[in-house]
Amino acid sequence: MLKKSFVPFSVLFSLLAMTLNAQAKDWPAPIKALEAKGIEVVGTFAAPGGLTGYAGMIEQQPLAIYLTADGKQAIVGSMIDGKGVNLSQEPLNRLVSKPMTEKIWKQLEGSTWIADGARNAPRVIYTFTDPNCPYCNKFWNEARPWVKAGKVQLRHVMVAILGPTSPGKAAALLSAQDPQAALTRHEQQHANGGVKPLDQIPPKIRTQLDANQTLMQQLGFAATPTILYKDGDGILQNTQGAPSADMLNKIMGPR
Repeated sequence: MLKKSFVPFSVLFSLLAMTLNAQAKDWPAPIKALEAKGIEVVGTFAAPGGLTGYAGMIEQQPLAIYLTADGKQAIVGSMIDGKGVNLSQEPLNRLVSKPMTEKIWKQLEGSTWIADGARNAPRVIYTFTDPNCPYCNKFWNEARPWVKAGKVQLRHVMVAILGPTSPGKAAALLSAQDPQAALTRHEQQHANGGVKPLDQIPPKIRTQLDANQTLMQQLGFAATPTILYKDGDGILQNTQGAPSADMLNKIMGPR
C-alpha cells in the first residue's frame, strides 16, 4: 500500500513556531482565534490588496491566512491572481516548507545510514529500511537503474521494527567491514533470508538503531520503506511503502 503526503513533520514544525512566541503575543484577535482552533502560525508576509499574510500549519499541512486591513477578520486559503497564479505558494515554501526541509535533512544526515550508490551522485534519497522488509527489497531492486548509472545515492537509515531477527540483521549490516557491499549481498539474497543476524548486538550499534527508530517516530512514520526526497523546488516530500512506477520516476528523477 502506498501512502503519500506533504511532509508530516509536526514535531519539528513546532520548533519553528516556538521561535515566534514573542511575536504571537501581539497578533490580532482573529489570528489568536485561529491558533486556539489548532493552527500553528510561523510568521507573516506581505500580501496584495491591503492584506497581511500569515504562514501557518494545521494537521501537517501548510496554510495561508490573510488578515483584513482593519485587523478584524481573517481569511483562510490560497490567494490567486488574474492569471491563475497561486500567490500563497512562495511565502508558504519560504516560511514553512523550506525551513522544515533544512532541519529534517540535517537530522537525516546525522542519522546512521548505509550508502547505496556513488558518493557524488547528484540526487540523494533517504529511506528508512528494515532488513526483513519485502517492500524495502522491492524498492532496492527497482532503484538499481538510477543507482548503477550514478544518478542517485540511496541512504538506508537502518531500523529494526518488523521481527525478532531484524535487530540482529541490521546490526550485521552496520558492523560489516563494507556495509554497502553487505547490503547489496543481503538484498540480492533477500528471498532466502539475506544476512545472518548477529547473536549479540554491540552497544554502539544498539544505540544507533534506537536513535534511528526514534527519529522515524518523531517524523510521524511507522512503515518501511519510508522514502524521503526533495522535489524540484527543494521541498522535502515522502512516500511510505513500495512506490508505483510513476511515483518511482518522480522520486528518482530522470534515468
